[in-house]
Amino acid sequence: MAPRMLLSMPLHAITEVYGEAGLRDRFALELESFPADERKKLTEALDLASDLHAADRRVREPYLNHLLRVVIRIIRYYGVRDIDVLVAALLHDAVEDHPAELGGVEPDAPWAVRNGAALAELSRRFNPRVAELVQSVTNPEYDPRRDKHEQYRTHVAENLENDPWARVIKISDFTDNGVGVIHTTLDKAYRSATKYRPLVPKLRELIGRPDTPLSTQAKEHILDQLDLAEERFAAILDD
Repeated sequence: MAPRMLLSMPLHAITEVYGEAGLRDRFALELESFPADERKKLTEALDLASDLHAADRRVREPYLNHLLRVVIRIIRYYGVRDIDVLVAALLHDAVEDHPAELGGVEPDAPWAVRNGAALAELSRRFNPRVAELVQSVTNPEYDPRRDKHEQYRTHVAENLENDPWARVIKISDFTDNGVGVIHTTLDKAYRSATKYRPLVPKLRELIGRPDTPLSTQAKEHILDQLDLAEERFAAILDD
């Protein structure tokens, strides 16, 4: 049985002290309050994410740690119980990072073929709404002639404009990358701050919208986190 003290620990503290095993234990504790059928679906999503990202790393840690923190944050701090949103949170990078493997097509197939096959597989395994949510937070095929970070920010702003639940997933993803920017190497921190800092005003505006499906308390928590991310970006870039 997972130690219940994990429920009182910040997610990056669990990561530093207990690693992936600790985050898995924390996720298991969060799942205790869900019905059995919903726990089963979330466990299936975690298993798929574990398989797809098994060899992936984020500088100093397994990539799965990031996915676990994103979904735990949505449950614990945003108060979200929507299973489709939580499944999509666990798999939010699956199509972007492993489309051919997920979709069962050749790795050298055209981007549109790989992307379409991967989304179709998510729809088959879970449901079309999960696939749509993942699609909303999946980066497009970038134009090599244009700045990649600029294209990323344009994509995020446009896709989140009309998809309120995708905002919830993206803001947790952003928080993990932004507030968590101090938990990586200096080079990675600089690159992340350069990429993410210009998005803070847009995310702050989107979270404040009436159609963003979160409680006032959750929105206030997120806005505090965006302020903290901005402070850390400034410390890195303006030093």
